[in-house]
Amino acid sequence: MMGKITWGCSAVHLIYACCMELRELFEKKNYELRIAGGAVRDLLSGMTPQDVDFATTATPAEMKEMFTSAGVRLINNKGEKHGTITARLHEQNFEITTLRIDVVTDGRHAEVEFTTDWEKDAERRDLTVNSMFLGLDGMLYDFFNGYEDLKNKKIRFVGKASERIQEDYLRILRYFRFYGRIAEKPDDHEPSTLEAIKENAKGLAGISGERIWVELKKILLGNHVNHLVLLMYELDIAQYIGLPLDGNLEEFARVTKNIHNLCPKPMTVLTSLFKVKDDVTNLDLRLKISKEEKNLGLFLVKHRQELTKAMGPEPLRPYQDFIMDSREANTNSKICELLKYQGEEHLLRELQEWTVPSFPVSGHDLRKMGVSSGKEIGAALQQLRDEWKKSGYHMDKEELLSCLKKL
Repeated sequence: MMGKITWGCSAVHLIYACCMELRELFEKKNYELRIAGGAVRDLLSGMTPQDVDFATTATPAEMKEMFTSAGVRLINNKGEKHGTITARLHEQNFEITTLRIDVVTDGRHAEVEFTTDWEKDAERRDLTVNSMFLGLDGMLYDFFNGYEDLKNKKIRFVGKASERIQEDYLRILRYFRFYGRIAEKPDDHEPSTLEAIKENAKGLAGISGERIWVELKKILLGNHVNHLVLLMYELDIAQYIGLPLDGNLEEFARVTKNIHNLCPKPMTVLTSLFKVKDDVTNLDLRLKISKEEKNLGLFLVKHRQELTKAMGPEPLRPYQDFIMDSREANTNSKICELLKYQGEEHLLRELQEWTVPSFPVSGHDLRKMGVSSGKEIGAALQQLRDEWKKSGYHMDKEELLSCLKKL
């Protein structure tokens, strides 16, 4: 499909305003310049793209010469050998990539050759919804029916699924990520696509953990997550991306049903698959997750059953007591994630509105009362802390010191 699009989205006008100078530079040199990939997909969906990337018929050398002559600053050009130049105009970075053909691929990286053929560049992209180009005059260039797939909420690979996957095995997870983002129904896959994924699942073993974790986190926060993770197990993907072979799929289904609207962290969702702390450790060994993410996973595995709301008028108290007693960093944040995990939306709101109180008595207060030895001060402070805790952290300094006289 080729044709001009009538835009109702204000985002496209903002993009045009920001890159008019860029457009003029390329037109003067008779180079073609178009918005590419994900930004086109988002604009067609009525969304404001987070990043806007461009494609061009100009080579990196030609772009460098053009920008240098125009006094445009070039930055961070590590991607130049793959055809990408980053120009900075009006305090914004613009990534522009020369049209490319993949000459050699090994499932992780590609050796590229530059071209001026827009269809050849589109053909090397992963999914049809990511293979479109948008001219700065509003003309849509769509060689593989990506717009039709987007309107029908279908996720398909460009050309043969097995060929696209074998060029970069991470595309298996990108398929799941965009399925969770765009597809309307949880189980609307083409059988041939699932077959190609299963046949090539082992290729994920050679993909770096960092790249896998980037995609997996987005899958965990997208739609249809329970269906997609179950599919990962059915298609023998889980074992290659750090997930436990005996993942707790029942617990995962329960948690994902209640947690979706609570803005959980990806690790909070994923932990419901884990049965023991070694599952967290093994995930870390494979995916190189952050220390904060690992600590959260270990915390949830350890406390998700022993720490539950109390029956009676103060169901939040066990969580508050845990925070007050803890000496660990970020305990409040971890407890919030635990409440999300447990689906306790009401208690989560209460905790988020609660201000952690400060213990009102100090050793100096006790010295003024005649308690002199350090050992006695320590014992007295602990006794007062216990009384303060029993009061729900409501007793003030005078009440506590008065209480001390009776102890």
